[in-house]
Amino acid sequence: MNLEFFPSRRLTIYLAKMFVLRIFAVLVLLVLVLQTLDLLGESGEILAHPGNGQTQLWAYVLLRAPQLIARFLPYSVLLATIITLATLNQNSEVISMKAAGLSAHQILAPLILASLLVAGLSFAFNERIVTRGTATLNAWQAAKYGDIPRTSDVRSNIFVTDGPNILAATTVEGEGTDMAMTDVTYYHRDANGSMLEQLRGARATFANPGWRIDKPTRFDAVKIKTDRPASLVVGQGITPAQVAILQVSADSQDIFTLTRSIAAMDAAKRRTTELRAAWWHKISGPLAAVLMPLLGAIAAFGLARSGQLLVRSVIGMGLGFAFFVADNAAMAMGNFGGYPPLIAAWAPFVLFALIGETVLIRTEE
Repeated sequence: MNLEFFPSRRLTIYLAKMFVLRIFAVLVLLVLVLQTLDLLGESGEILAHPGNGQTQLWAYVLLRAPQLIARFLPYSVLLATIITLATLNQNSEVISMKAAGLSAHQILAPLILASLLVAGLSFAFNERIVTRGTATLNAWQAAKYGDIPRTSDVRSNIFVTDGPNILAATTVEGEGTDMAMTDVTYYHRDANGSMLEQLRGARATFANPGWRIDKPTRFDAVKIKTDRPASLVVGQGITPAQVAILQVSADSQDIFTLTRSIAAMDAAKRRTTELRAAWWHKISGPLAAVLMPLLGAIAAFGLARSGQLLVRSVIGMGLGFAFFVADNAAMAMGNFGGYPPLIAAWAPFVLFALIGETVLIRTEE
């Protein structure tokens, strides 16, 4: 028996190439269908904003497509695994490889290697493209598909208190002293919570201390009158650091930025369980692709003419989808504090790796 982990170089390239091409084909098909359905649901809201047209529709597609690719890449790997292994089984290629002395693990080795490469590319794609697109899309949606934000480091729907007073903004861009808010509303209230005056402005910048609102509309609730001063500084007790940790979206930040956000929230004594689980899932999520050949391996073995190929394929697909269900459930439990963040992110991966390996060894090795 061949004791090397990989089969011959030619066979490794043949299997990996077949697998990768099917991953790409399934992913393109899924994204095209899902993007079309998603655009049909959102196009009415996009076009409802005055001035929006075909350009904004294509902008939405460019921002939404990376999210769909990141979300459904593991599913594509699962379906490609089933298709590839079922085809090899149907054409008796698996029998030929086993007759040549290859074990089940050696047959799967090229697929696992290709999946590892896909996982690495997925991680880089998520960190460099998906996070930026998600931040921009969230801010654009918060603005009711108005002007597209110029940067991707955008937070939306910010709400912060300064004693009894409230400062709200539709979007916040930038970091530190360069931070700026758009569509700002400041509520000046007394100690009992009754409103004394309301300020509205298109933009506010950090004035160190406070936030300068240019050309605000001021409504005096006591005198019942409205005026427009040149500029006003409000919220002098609010710092950019406080605003930065008000809304931290793990999907909108890369792993390094998220690390700094978690540290800042820890320093402010705020709960970080959900963000820590998401931090670990940024690593375990892309690695889910490596599990798919193992979970779908049952479709590769057994005689095709026995009539059980379809049943084996369905079982492999069921194992794969059971992993995704368990992964989502574990992350939900981690978000609520039911599981520690590390367990929430990694327990389904380890569990199904053991299940897949057990099924493979008991049935084929």
